[in-house]
Formats: sequence, C-alpha cells, structure tokens
Amino acid sequence: MKQALIASIAADRLTWLASVCAAALALGIAAPAAADTLVDNVQGVTIDEEGKIDRFTGLWIDDDGKVKLVLKRGDRRPSGVDYLLDGKGQYLVPGMIDAHAHVLGIGFAALTLDLSGTASLAEAQAKIAAYAAENPGRRWIVGTGWNQEKWGLGRFPTAAELDAVVSDRPVWLERVDGHAGWANSAAIALSGANAASKDPVGGRIERTSGSREPSGIFVDEAMGLVASKIPRPRPEDRDLALQEAQNIMLRSGVTAVADMGTTIEDWQSFRRAGDKGSLKMRIMSYAAGVEAMELIGGPGPSPWLYDDKLRLNGVKLYLDGALGSRGAWLKQPYADDAGNVGLPSMNSSQLRNLMSRAALDKFQVAIHAIGDAANSEVLGAIEDMSGTYQGDRRWRIEHAQVVDPAELALFGRHGIIASMQPVHQTSDRTMAEARLGQGRLAGAYAWNSIADTGARLAFGSDAPVESVDPFAGLATAFTRTDAAGQPFGGWQPQERVNREQALAAFTYGGAYAGFAEGRFGRLVEGERADFLLVDRDLLLSSPEEIRSLKVLQTWVGGERVYDSAGGERGN
Repeated sequence: MKQALIASIAADRLTWLASVCAAALALGIAAPAAADTLVDNVQGVTIDEEGKIDRFTGLWIDDDGKVKLVLKRGDRRPSGVDYLLDGKGQYLVPGMIDAHAHVLGIGFAALTLDLSGTASLAEAQAKIAAYAAENPGRRWIVGTGWNQEKWGLGRFPTAAELDAVVSDRPVWLERVDGHAGWANSAAIALSGANAASKDPVGGRIERTSGSREPSGIFVDEAMGLVASKIPRPRPEDRDLALQEAQNIMLRSGVTAVADMGTTIEDWQSFRRAGDKGSLKMRIMSYAAGVEAMELIGGPGPSPWLYDDKLRLNGVKLYLDGALGSRGAWLKQPYADDAGNVGLPSMNSSQLRNLMSRAALDKFQVAIHAIGDAANSEVLGAIEDMSGTYQGDRRWRIEHAQVVDPAELALFGRHGIIASMQPVHQTSDRTMAEARLGQGRLAGAYAWNSIADTGARLAFGSDAPVESVDPFAGLATAFTRTDAAGQPFGGWQPQERVNREQALAAFTYGGAYAGFAEGRFGRLVEGERADFLLVDRDLLLSSPEEIRSLKVLQTWVGGERVYDSAGGERGN
C-alpha cells in the first residue's frame, strides 16, 4: 500500500538531508543503552491481561530495559540505582501500540504532497499548483489525502481538473484511504490505459461520462496501471522515510506498531536501522502478500530481533477495497450506486489457498475486509479452516468495518482478532450512512458487539490514511463522537467501549494481536519498559482533554527516545 507515495521521493533522487537534521534535533539523539533506572514520584497505570487498571507510583527498570519492580505508594525504594528520574507527579502510562499502520507510508506521506487538510476541490487544486511551482525539478507530482466526500463534490474528480493546474508532467494522487488514485492526462498516457482497456480483476477504471475513456480515477487493483510507472525509491529514500515515520510516531506516543503490508525492501530498511542501532520503536511486521512473506520469512515467522524491536509475524491479504471509493464488497448494492456491490480482490478458493499456504508454516494471517460480504467470506474461511489449522492461530481481520450482525458471534467462537481503527468511524460516519443506508448500519464499526463475543480488540490508526495520534482514537472509542463532539450522544452509541477497554485495546490488545504479550504492552514485571509521561490522567480527563493531551517523554526499553523539552536525551 502507498507505493506511489514511496516512489515520489525516488523520482527526484533527493535525500532531504535538511529534513533529517531537523527531525533529529526535534527528536533528540537516543539515550545510551538502558541502565538500572528508577522512575519515581509518578501517577502510573498498568494493565492486566483482562484489561483491568492498576495504579502505581514508581517503576524500577533493570539494565536490560525491562520492568524489575512496580512500586506502590509506601513501598521501599531501591538504593544505588544508576539513574533516578523524578516524575514530579506526572502521569505515566504504557506506550501506545498502533495495531494497524503503514510505517514507510507515514514517512513518505510526511515528505510529499498532502491534501488531507483540503476542504474543496478548488483548495486542492491551489495546493497542487503551489507544490508543483515549488518543485519544478520533480519529474512526477505524487501525493495523497484527497477525499471527494469531504469536498462535498458528489463525484470523483477528473483528469481534466488536474490538467488545469499541472499539465507539463504526470501527476498521481492517492485517495485518503489508499484505495483509489487520481491521475492527470500525462499519467494516464504513461499508464497505457485507454477506452479499449479492460478493468483488471479486483479493480476499476472510472470512465468519462458518455464514453469509455478513462476519467482519471483508478480504483484498487487498477491503481497499479499508473503507480507501476513511477520510478522506484532508493534504499536511502526508504531509510529517510523510516526515520521520519519513527519521529512522528514516537513524539505521538506510539512505541510499537503493526506494519501492514511490509515489502522485502521495507524489511531491509527495518533491518538496516536495527543493525545501526537507529531502530527505536517496535515493529510487528505483516508481509505484503505471500510472495513477500516467503522472501522475508522463508520457512516461518522470524525470531524477535534487536531486543524485541522487530519480527515478521505473518502476512497481510486484501479481500476488498474501501467504502469511500465504493470498492468495499457488500452483500447488497450500495444505497447510493444501484447495482454496484464493490470489488472482491479474489474468489473463495484463492482466499483459502493463500490462507492455507501461510498457515502451513505458522505465519499469522491478517486479512483486510471492510464490506459485509468480505467479512462474511473471511469469517466463513476461518470457520472452515479452524479444524485443520489448530492451535493458537490468532486469525486477524483488519478493519472489520461492516459485519452482518448474524455473523458477529464467529469472532468470539474462533478467537479472531478484530483489528479496528476508531477514527475511521468519525471520518466515515456520513459517508457510511450514504453508502449503506440507515437500515444496514447495525453491524457497522461494531466495537462493543464484537468485544461482547469474547473476541480481542486491537486498535490502531491506519496511518497515513488517518492521523497516527492514538489519543484521538482513544477518545473516539469511548464516545463515538468526533473532535467537535458530534453527533451529540455518539453515533450508534451502543457500540462504544468503556475507557478501560479502549486503553487496553491501544496497549495490551495490540501486543496480544502480534504475539508480543509477555514482551511489552502492560508495564508489569519482566516486560519491556515502554512508557509515556503525559500531562493529564487518561482515565479521568474529558474526551476534549484527551484529544489535546501532550506527550512529555517517550521511553522504549528503558531508554528515553523523545523529550518534548528538547535538549539532552538519555539516562
């Protein structure tokens, strides 16, 4: 996913050394190797396996960066530690775990044209024109973030509307969800798409009204027609994007992430960072398809590397597209597009064959499914295969946005991980109502109903599709409202989870979903000391206060890797 974003950097053969320097100054040089450390005088919380909250006032960390002892008020403090940090009454919480994001995509998105803040087509056109003028040497203009729903356009934008602002070179801009791309005429010409072109399986070339000529929009598998023409990035470009992504996530309070769609090139970038000691956060990797899984993992999942900072867990598969581009696979046609049920990426036999190939070698399977037909197909496949592939499989469904209520119980029956992104609910609310109609919303973004089946929730962001900020997601999870507090009382409020469940899903839930429980995620004795110092109490603050929470410090494995105050980092 986001391959077009990646390619934009390589197209210019630029390194953005100034960006690296600025980011390094903002984040700070990583602290020395972990020492015997006491973090004291804090208002801390730990999370047990059931998601229950326990409070403490001090954390003793050993030389390996693991929690040696959790100290309550009145407990005797150790003497002779190498380093003492007085928390001055600040709030200490486990590091946030993003259970679904695209690490290199986050970095490249930060270094390319970002249209996510635009509120109209005209505003987007102005931003594209300005970006092109500021970067005259770039052979391609590439970016992301547009959303025709947010613009109130009522249709997809067209190549002609891109040509009006940039016609001298190809332009390729991915939709905010990464499931559609917008090309100008120069990019369409390079792709070879024309009136005679057939839609690829699992994709769609949008056509100009009244003809078969490409309109400029390419959905899901059709995106490759254009994206494949963009020059591939160099290793140093990927390394720069990884560094940028780490900076963004660590200062946002994310200490671990499940990378959904790791290519062999991405993996090599992760390994280079690990070898050099510059991999500061934890990455649970899911290969971009079975071929990448075999290249990276070979006979099975990798071991944990670099003190639990990197592991290939399994494989990411796609079964459908997204609601916004009408590529999500539905049981009944879209309420706002008669006859269209979306775009399944593969048939039932293909899905089961790929799942079996991964399961044979004990790779964990994570499947993108958004529409109710897609979720039904995955749930049915897991039920069919559970007798053959026994043991602790932790099948994952990524997004699980629209599920037939009659099939929700299957999540609990088979111990399926529901890897969901709360912020999608606020971004998609009005669009989901239009796409589905009021009568089909019962199983939409159904966090509480899925949790009630006994299934595990693992929350994330899907960044760069959404902001990486975990606290916006946490506030959404227990309110079902957006940053403006809308709609009053919450959208489908019966699907809220409580505050403790939300915090658990952004911490221990993400670790469990990635087979990392016992290693990190809870701040208990023997686990890695990954934690945040923040400026307010997550369990008592209002949703508005949580959304404006400030991360003061980020620690990974007993090492301070971000300090909002700047200056010297380390023990």
